[in-house]
Amino acid sequence: MSGWTLKDLPSQSGRVAIVTGTSGLGFENALALTRGGSEVIIAGRNSEKGGQAIKLIRQKSPDARVRFEILDLASLASIAAFAQRMAGELNGVDLLINNAAVMNPPVRKVSGDGFELQFATNYLGHFALTAHLLPLLRRGRTPRVVTLSSVAARSGRIDFDDLQTERTYRPMAAYAQSKLACLMFALELQRRSEANGWGVTSLAAHPGISRTDLLPNGSGRWSFAGIMRTYMWFLFQPAAQGALPTLYAASSPFALSGGYYGPTRLGETRGAPGPAAIPVQARDEAVAARLWAESERLSGAVFQ
Repeated sequence: MSGWTLKDLPSQSGRVAIVTGTSGLGFENALALTRGGSEVIIAGRNSEKGGQAIKLIRQKSPDARVRFEILDLASLASIAAFAQRMAGELNGVDLLINNAAVMNPPVRKVSGDGFELQFATNYLGHFALTAHLLPLLRRGRTPRVVTLSSVAARSGRIDFDDLQTERTYRPMAAYAQSKLACLMFALELQRRSEANGWGVTSLAAHPGISRTDLLPNGSGRWSFAGIMRTYMWFLFQPAAQGALPTLYAASSPFALSGGYYGPTRLGETRGAPGPAAIPVQARDEAVAARLWAESERLSGAVFQ
């Protein structure tokens, strides 16, 4: 897979993909998949941004089969409603990219369901979404689920005693926990798919350090992180480059079930996609099983 680029993306003709997130990596994923021939549903909470994404994709790829659907990953009701709409409209889903995220709100925020916002949006919402879409995925053609983690997962820890950071909120620690949870979910989903015969391949990916609006949107434009993103832009690789590990995991026949992919240079912060190092804490299957059970309890979403 040395030097894998979009030129190596296999034909996506006849496939149906759902991508969460309307800008940055989500936009680049959707653009590449539509150019490859896939029918793409971009799911996000902001209809204006969704409309802008659709318009821009059609400008770049006039024949694109792409549409926008409302989905608020911080709302379990919105997730269930989205999945119900998809069940009524689609025969199956071939690819789900769990991409959307929030990062480092300076003060603790909670979702409408009462969960810490980063945990709710980055992890629990995608857990519930995948559960609700599992029947459609099982009817898909060689279906894959790709869940986005982060280099921040290396410092993450699943704190079952304070999972919602109610006692101590540190923005980056909460983000790292949510992204470690995403990686552990991807690995556990593959194990359970194999054990239960679901036929769904689960993989994880991370974008290294990429130029998206994730930092300024979360920490604020004039936070240290926001200033770094704005004025030290050359330290961040383009979003299109950051999307390549996800697209490799989503499409390559050589991507391994249960694999984890990211950039391959400078400590996995930039460069061509390749296998990423899985942090030791992400390999703890007992913690992963406990997190899965707790996530089912919190979300009310069950995989079946």
